[in-house]
Amino acid sequence: MAQTPLQQLAEHGQSVWLDFLSRKFVKDGELAAMVERGVVGVTSNPTIFQSAIAEGDAYDDQIRRLAGELDDPKEIFWRLAVDDIRDACDVLRPVYDRSGGDGFVSLEVDPTLAYDAATTHSEAVRLHGLVDRPNLLIKIPATEPGLQAIEETIAAGISVNVTLIFSLERHRGVAEAYVRGLERYAQAGGDLGAIKSVASFFVSRVDSEADKRIEQLGGHDRLLGTLAIANAKLAYQLFLEVFSGERWEALAAKGASVQRPLWASTSTKNPKYRDVLYVEELIGPDTVNTMPTGTVDAFEDHGELRGDTILEDVDGAKAVFAAFADAGIDYDDVVATLEREGVEKFEASFADLVAGLQGKLKALVAA
Repeated sequence: MAQTPLQQLAEHGQSVWLDFLSRKFVKDGELAAMVERGVVGVTSNPTIFQSAIAEGDAYDDQIRRLAGELDDPKEIFWRLAVDDIRDACDVLRPVYDRSGGDGFVSLEVDPTLAYDAATTHSEAVRLHGLVDRPNLLIKIPATEPGLQAIEETIAAGISVNVTLIFSLERHRGVAEAYVRGLERYAQAGGDLGAIKSVASFFVSRVDSEADKRIEQLGGHDRLLGTLAIANAKLAYQLFLEVFSGERWEALAAKGASVQRPLWASTSTKNPKYRDVLYVEELIGPDTVNTMPTGTVDAFEDHGELRGDTILEDVDGAKAVFAAFADAGIDYDDVVATLEREGVEKFEASFADLVAGLQGKLKALVAA
């Protein structure tokens, strides 16, 4: 049987995870069908859950039941989410059992805790216990306080998907927090082979913000659509640097796995760009690309696999950074803006989710 395009990506060391989840999608067998096509993981976030719960009546019966037990709509949400995550974990469990780091489903902590390290860690522990599946990744945002939460959570033996990484500096901080957490877990006698982590490095949003600034500045159109891929290529070089050398080899000898770069936000926002741009240009070993269903379909239809593109023209990526600096566009401000706005967007989605759930709860109880 011929390999699917997604399975061909796997031959280059890249795993495809789906950036989508809903109860109907799991229950109707659509997730299992995606796994057959080569999808080997699932990510979720507050925006995804907001859309899933707001649409249709798939959650209504459980909401009615929970209304008699719980008063807080936020806690009702967690019960709904935990059930969806468990079911998705069970669908992907065979992938987890046969692979070295796939078959995972990600659940994000409350985004309103993004700047509170201690409470984020406590919430990570709580959600890990509620889901109670080995192939769960707890998502923690890569804010400055989030770095401490990441280290503490890894040190507690919990696998983590670090989200909302935009800058090279923060990517290094995330990788180092993971390494410190592993060292602490090993000192406590933990099994490093059981711990996995990915670093979700956002892509398309970088071009969206950078392109906006280029257009406002004028006269530098050649830089449009160049920063996101250059940023990701240099992030991959940083990954190769951190996960090598004596310190890392000591952990690898105890069974530790590298923290794979996960390319997030890989659907193109600008219709002028090829719709599979952020797939074709970021292929390489020990990476994950998490795609919405539309991007999966597009890559299967007309994606081109040229080889390990993430390793191509690293000098060119450095030249892009230099060109942005020469144009007077502040990279540090671009990525700081994106991190702040990323947290704010997830907070807003979570607030809308809870408010929508509260409205649905009232309507169902009244009915």
